[in-house]
Amino acid sequence: MPSPTFQNYIDGQWVAGKTFENINPADTSDLVGEFVSGTAADMADAVEAASRAFPAWSAMPAPARGALLYRVADGLERKFDQLGEEMTREEGKTLPEAKGEVRRAINIFRYFAGEGSRMPGPVVASERDRVHMWAQRKPVGVVGLITPWNFPIAIPAWKMAPALICGNTIVVKPASVSPLCAWRIVEACREAGIPKGVVNFVAGSGATLGKALIEAPALRAVSFTGSCGVGEWLHAEASKRRLRIQLEMGGKNPTIVLADANFEQAVENTVNAAFFSTGQKCTATSRVIVEGAIYDRFLKALVARTKKLKVGNGLEAGIDIGPAVDQSQLETNLRYIEIGRKEAGEPSCGGHRLTGGDYDKGFFVAPTIFANVTEKMTIAREEIFGPVLSVMRARDFEDAMRIANEIPFGLSSSIQTSNISRVFEFVEQAEAGLLTVNLPSAGVEYQLPFGGSKDSSFGPKEQGPAAMEFYSDWKTIYLKY
Repeated sequence: MPSPTFQNYIDGQWVAGKTFENINPADTSDLVGEFVSGTAADMADAVEAASRAFPAWSAMPAPARGALLYRVADGLERKFDQLGEEMTREEGKTLPEAKGEVRRAINIFRYFAGEGSRMPGPVVASERDRVHMWAQRKPVGVVGLITPWNFPIAIPAWKMAPALICGNTIVVKPASVSPLCAWRIVEACREAGIPKGVVNFVAGSGATLGKALIEAPALRAVSFTGSCGVGEWLHAEASKRRLRIQLEMGGKNPTIVLADANFEQAVENTVNAAFFSTGQKCTATSRVIVEGAIYDRFLKALVARTKKLKVGNGLEAGIDIGPAVDQSQLETNLRYIEIGRKEAGEPSCGGHRLTGGDYDKGFFVAPTIFANVTEKMTIAREEIFGPVLSVMRARDFEDAMRIANEIPFGLSSSIQTSNISRVFEFVEQAEAGLLTVNLPSAGVEYQLPFGGSKDSSFGPKEQGPAAMEFYSDWKTIYLKY
């Protein structure tokens, strides 16, 4: 059976062209589909289409836009099981994780659909007689959305939904490794009746399309989630044009485990945050900082629990961890494991590519733990984005906080403790945008702001009510009566 071909979507039309393959990282013989590789001209056309559609879409009452977003959510709901399976095939995460992410995308669209009936703005009293004054939101214009491969439906959803409800028109450029999930959202937008030109989709080379997007005259803003290197380039280029820009980039996230923590819970939370989704989360724990009094015991329990994890094809029942997303990420994981060997010695577990049987079909690596990692080591400072965990020793809480914060990144940070005073000290002192207490460092909900500090993020936060700040501006009105 020939594999399906997924075309780009520009100005309400499917656009053909040369294609690239989207393969299953757990079984490279499984071709998920072929995607049209967009050109710079395609991207320019998409931005122009969005610009033409903007006046009518922005003039539509926000509750009417919300009604269409509810229909998008309903369309995704109807394909719930299909979307979960497709995500597992193209990205590799386990089927339960994939279905959880699909559910989250549906909820995100419904959440922001409801915002269409609110759109709050301040009304305040004037110092002058018979003057009424207020402020109301207005859309920014054409917004470019560049999304990553690791959350291939949730991140497009949490960018697309607030952008659309605010009255913007959009161009979506997904990661080439996992474009199908974003394509399915665009398909749902079309089926929901969102007018042509409001939503556009162009897949293909990040370098070619990113440059074309940022240079498009009608573009007014760009939201990006991905690597620090690309984010820095986008920031520099967008600044030349004074474009509004939002960046979510890397992390090197710590979990602090104090001696008074619930021991078993701390082990489970650390394993979950470090290894689930193959460690391919920007919020994943890559450093666990353990108070010296329980270090040896905790390390032993951590290794024992990690060795019980089952690695394999995420479509199979009972699998805990899937493959690396592609050959490049697999090679990155193995390269950092070798760096870890040179810096910290042999890993306490893992440290190799998994081979034999079905493992030979995909990009599988054993969950890896390095013990006695110190602050200056490369594996303690650089983002790996794979199932590689560094275990570090701290004298006490104060030392653990110092180690946790002494890093250029500041996305997420977690603490495991039963001491309420330590909890509040952690909340005040942690240099990160997302904090968890007695929970994994990875795992957020859509109702609250999401984003980091320091080198991890730039610009207004995503998700929750805060998402509206990036995708809208203000009009302030003074009325004499």
